[in-house]
Amino acid sequence: MISFKEVTKSYNGDKNAVNHVSFDVNEGEIVIFLGPSGCGKTTLLRMVNKLVSLSEGDIEIEGEPISKLDTIELRRKIGYVIQSNGLFPNMTIEDNVMVVPNLLKWGNKKKKERYNELMKLVGLDSKEFRKRYPNELSGGQQQRIGVARALAADPPIMLMDEPFGALDPLIREHIQDEFLDIQRKVKKTILFVSHDIDEAIRMADKIVLMREGEIMQYGTPAEILMKPSSSYVSDFIGKDRAIKMLSLHTVDELKEDIGLLECHEDIADSKQIHLEADLKNTLSILLNQEAEQVCVYDDENNIHGAITIDLIQQFLHQKLGNQKNKAAVIA
Repeated sequence: MISFKEVTKSYNGDKNAVNHVSFDVNEGEIVIFLGPSGCGKTTLLRMVNKLVSLSEGDIEIEGEPISKLDTIELRRKIGYVIQSNGLFPNMTIEDNVMVVPNLLKWGNKKKKERYNELMKLVGLDSKEFRKRYPNELSGGQQQRIGVARALAADPPIMLMDEPFGALDPLIREHIQDEFLDIQRKVKKTILFVSHDIDEAIRMADKIVLMREGEIMQYGTPAEILMKPSSSYVSDFIGKDRAIKMLSLHTVDELKEDIGLLECHEDIADSKQIHLEADLKNTLSILLNQEAEQVCVYDDENNIHGAITIDLIQQFLHQKLGNQKNKAAVIA
């Protein structure tokens, strides 16, 4: 779908901001560019839609080099979401969402139908927000409108530059979940810049971990957590990689792999969690709320069993396959 071929960006002959980067992105994947400030991840992202020019190499979309594509046409086929959401303050929400369809001269009926469809997709009432302005919305609502606008013309590719970075941590996690739910429906190819390792592990199909303009490792979250390619990657991940890995697995997976315990509903310090919840959140409930067990329920409120800290340790020990890691999982 997207191929980066020896992509390089230099400024005034100085050290390359992006240095001979090559990798492929498959259709429908979320690939997150991860790394510290100044590592070249935003520069790399902005070269895809020619907001930053290439010094060397090329980027191909469906086998066609972007160097041969008309810049305006290219940008109209790529959704773009930034941290500050980039909404026009003097335009209504409907007009903001319909910016690209207006440029493409869609008919009024088609635009109205698409606006209503997009607002439903991002979980906002189309009538309530139609004539409102960005400054009347919360940060989370503005980000949803930014996503809706990027999806308006149904582009196959979306670029997202730290879109949730300015949000409160609790709101950010909720918006991440909603975005992943949207992605399951629309299946876009998404390039996403982040500096947050937890966000990358939670959301990415693949991660491009960068340092000083170069790729240090490219792989799935599980590959990067389990098999860091260098001491830099290992240090970037942090010593709590086992805890981070829990976000890749659900309660249902644990149930299938090793089974659940009996849920003792008479235990006072007992909490509830959904079968599809990830194990990192489950562990957080057990630790932060000082619960002895978490009882597992499904959508029909049927009880499936219970999870304890010991059971999560057992699951991780099985995944890591290393006895010394078992003792170090939860300090």
